[in-house]
Amino acid sequence: MKAAILKTLDHRWLPAARSNRARGLWFAGLLAVLAIFLILSVTIGTRDVEWADIAAVLCGVQDNIGQAAVALRIPRTFLALLAGAALGLAGAIMQGVTRNPLADPGILGVNMGASLAVVIGVAWFGMSSAHAYIWTAIGGAGCAAVFVYTIGSLGRGGATPLKLALAGAATSVAFASMVIAVVLPRGDIAGGIHAWQVGGVGGATYERIVPVLPFLAIGFAISLLSARKLNSLALGDELAAGLGEHVAATRAIASLGAILLCGATTAVCGPIGFLGLVVPHLCRNLIGVDHRWLLPFSALGGAVLLLGADILGRIVARPGEIDVGIVTALIGAPFFIWIVRRQRVREL
Repeated sequence: MKAAILKTLDHRWLPAARSNRARGLWFAGLLAVLAIFLILSVTIGTRDVEWADIAAVLCGVQDNIGQAAVALRIPRTFLALLAGAALGLAGAIMQGVTRNPLADPGILGVNMGASLAVVIGVAWFGMSSAHAYIWTAIGGAGCAAVFVYTIGSLGRGGATPLKLALAGAATSVAFASMVIAVVLPRGDIAGGIHAWQVGGVGGATYERIVPVLPFLAIGFAISLLSARKLNSLALGDELAAGLGEHVAATRAIASLGAILLCGATTAVCGPIGFLGLVVPHLCRNLIGVDHRWLLPFSALGGAVLLLGADILGRIVARPGEIDVGIVTALIGAPFFIWIVRRQRVREL
């Protein structure tokens, strides 16, 4: 019965349900694009490199400037892969938990909550260790998520998509203002904080990446294991409860996975917006609303989009570069406006 209801829901959202064969082909196509972007990310930059330089670095040799450039790009590429997958998956989880097509770690204030917590930790408590950054960012992300959901739940109708989006937008603006207020008197840290707040993967090192791996691994595991329960939530709270799901626990556990992904990513990359909004929408149009497919697709699509944005930022501003946070904002802002118009937010 549950499978039949989910199939009906899939037809309701899309003109036709996607077959597993078609989904498999799309997944293979995304993997191929990802492989191409991984190669381009290592080869494209201010300095051209040869294939021999790449092979030498993979073998542990760094004898010239080209090989040194490759050695810097490999951890950057790895970080973009992880961060994109984490944010894409977190966006799909948040949209599933809230049943809100506008849900996104940036729009709902989660990224900015993590950012504010880190800035306060640095400015007021002298925080400097990688693990302190990560725990603080995760705590800030969690507090922001609870705050926005609480505010969006007030009043008649509960937590509607429009109220959550408005509460998240207002919270993001308020937190951004608080970040400025905290940093303004601290000229000694202002430059580094402002650069981090833009959101980017430049300057990545293995020393920065390794501490976040356990948090990302747990976040990925929790999120992907929530797929079936999110399918139940998509049917509505009453029907999900009738099918034996504990609605509150399902929301809390899935949200925990998204918060871990957002907090850990923000700690190492800074707040990167709109990626978690764009990717799940595109994937949903490709493969349908079944979260067993949507979540892996969103992770893969997020990695592709962030790698592509990083590559584009290096190309358009050579010999300089544009941080991925700016590129994703330029892509995501028009997409957000299009979604609002398409979904007729007043009716949500």
